[in-house]
Amino acid sequence: MVETMDELMARVQEQVYRLTDLHESMVGIAVTETSPDGAVTVQVDGNAALTGLSFTAAINKLKPAEFEKVLVETAHAAAYQAISQRADLVTAFNSESTR
Repeated sequence: MVETMDELMARVQEQVYRLTDLHESMVGIAVTETSPDGAVTVQVDGNAALTGLSFTAAINKLKPAEFEKVLVETAHAAAYQAISQRADLVTAFNSESTR
């Protein structure tokens, strides 16, 4: 329970700092995933949005359907990691809020 206006202001300011820290951590998420054969590398941000995509000469050995599968699976793995990192940050933030 808050007893004074100063205590209330201090609590609100602390929450603002924590939210700012959470935001900065989420913005800082960057994941790079490379396919097992090394043909495809995908980079995503904390929203799982594609920020980079590169290929090696190994894609020349892939049939179109194989290439598509490798690309999609690699992108999915990168997105999964980014969203997992984001979820971990939110979970930590929420657990600190309930103390």
